[in-house]
Amino acid sequence: MEHLSEFRSRLLKSVLAIVVMTIVGWIFYDQIFTFLAKPLEDVVAQQKASGLDIRLVFTGISDPFNLKLKISFFAGLLFASPVWLWQLWRFVTPGLHKHERRYAIAFVAAAVPLFTAGVALGYLVLPGVLNFMLGFTPVGASNFPRVDEYLTFELKFLALLGAGFLTPLLLLLLNVIGLLSGKRMLRWWRWIIITTLIIAGLCTPNGDPVTMSLIAAPLLALIFGAVGLALLNDKRRARLNPEPDYSKMSDDEASPIADAMPVEPADPLDDGATR
Repeated sequence: MEHLSEFRSRLLKSVLAIVVMTIVGWIFYDQIFTFLAKPLEDVVAQQKASGLDIRLVFTGISDPFNLKLKISFFAGLLFASPVWLWQLWRFVTPGLHKHERRYAIAFVAAAVPLFTAGVALGYLVLPGVLNFMLGFTPVGASNFPRVDEYLTFELKFLALLGAGFLTPLLLLLLNVIGLLSGKRMLRWWRWIIITTLIIAGLCTPNGDPVTMSLIAAPLLALIFGAVGLALLNDKRRARLNPEPDYSKMSDDEASPIADAMPVEPADPLDDGATR
């Protein structure tokens, strides 16, 4: 009951913070919408010079209200994230060991700036992506994308790059828990480069080498930085817990673990009968 009572208390605090920040998002809706629409506005100005008519439109009477409500809620969820993340952290902390808390704090502290950097980079290269996609509009035709469709595309694109910047952290997490060694990561260096370039190419469909470099270069730097940290962690682990290299031993060779295991002396009173 105490556990449920604490859950209710922290949930109410989180919901209250989200509601308050949603009201703030409602108040500053115009500024938020201008920020989100700016990448497309820059592209519209370029396309108009080539004779294309492109503009954001609403197709329903209630669409402006629904959009304002949706953007305000997501803004409230984002602005209140320090509060509800803290409440979530305080709820799960009692169930973690001391070293698990230390690792969790380090990974959360690294995840926030990495995800933010990915989103910022996505916002920077988004005009190039939009310019390429809208460039297929025939001359003399008009292209009126719906506002909600554009914002959905933009948020998915930004979330994709933000999640991509969390890949190095995921690799390091797998190394810390012992599922992936740094040497194995290093053996995959060719596939890492190829996969990163493919992702950068998908994010820049116009094939602009500058934009591709802006995406691929920081991703590769972060991934190989994680590989380097994994190699250092492997060395530290081997120094603290030295173990023989079992891969060099034949199948018929006795393991040192078996030799090190203590053998219990036989009980002289035990005649093998069932008691």
